[in-house]
Amino acid sequence: MSFIQFDRRLIDQKSLSERKNKVHIAEIYVKEDAPDPDLSPEIRSAIHVTAENIIAARKADKSVMLSFGAHSIKNGLGPLMVKFIEKGWITHLATNGAGIIHDWEFAFQGESSESVADNLPRGQFGIWEETGSYLNLIIIAGAYEGLGYGGGVGKAIEEKGIRIPSEEELIDVIKTSQDMDKVSAAADFLAAIRKAHLSAGWCAIDAPYAQFSLQAGAYRLGVHSTDHPMFGHDIIYTHYLNSGSAIGRTAERDFKTFVQSFSKMDDGVYLSLGSAVMSPMLFDKAFKLCPIHGHHIVVVDIGELKKMDLFKNSSPASIDFIKIDNRVFLLALYHELSELSGNGE
Repeated sequence: MSFIQFDRRLIDQKSLSERKNKVHIAEIYVKEDAPDPDLSPEIRSAIHVTAENIIAARKADKSVMLSFGAHSIKNGLGPLMVKFIEKGWITHLATNGAGIIHDWEFAFQGESSESVADNLPRGQFGIWEETGSYLNLIIIAGAYEGLGYGGGVGKAIEEKGIRIPSEEELIDVIKTSQDMDKVSAAADFLAAIRKAHLSAGWCAIDAPYAQFSLQAGAYRLGVHSTDHPMFGHDIIYTHYLNSGSAIGRTAERDFKTFVQSFSKMDDGVYLSLGSAVMSPMLFDKAFKLCPIHGHHIVVVDIGELKKMDLFKNSSPASIDFIKIDNRVFLLALYHELSELSGNGE
């Protein structure tokens, strides 16, 4: 059976300036000095124990990994997560493709989250030029520079742009390099440059709200923030600059980075925040590659998590399932850690 190549250049990509967004990051982001949430004694105790385990892990130089779904970013938790990094409480962040998209859109325009009910029937959901073109180019550039998915996006937001190499540079790499990964990434970049008729040099990508970006904060502070996308799920796949090979290359690097951090989680802490699929599946694969011992797991969600067995099969030292809103949990944990470490107000 022959493969039919659908030409995505035929899709009418609308400008983000035409899109109505439901979330404005400056209005909804969670501030670290927000009032302490009202919690039941049971949940308060679980959060206290979590904070104790995190402090013990960091004193022993063990990994504390936070894996989370896109709603954590859409709910305005990115800036608070950066505070966790600044304090040294979190050593690795992991999210999915949608989490990256919300974070980038917040940095680019201060808004995100379109209406599915309004745009899907009109065939307009996810068909947005700036998100598609810029994010795909950023991923392609990151692949060429040897970066992961998350790191490439964080770098582009922090630096407010990417470097477009000349066709001559890329052709030289393709002809002379012995690094096949670099050769393939150069070929992807060359194809994108020719498709979009790009000129060599600095490609400015404005990020006036970069202070709200988790990816930029992680990159600036030197903490790994990895992305673990699923092919075809995210809106950037509708754009003609989308490169499956660049996404695969950067996502594979991020998976390897995740496993490297995971290998240092003996007696460490794994926090799974509002991710019913990506986080438990990622944990399961990493554990099979690198069994750990003495670790503590905290799973936070507002609904019952059916994949708890994937966490339990790792025989953790402790595991807690906390049924709570992710905003409330992370804010309460921040306050608890501040108190225990002597940084409380």
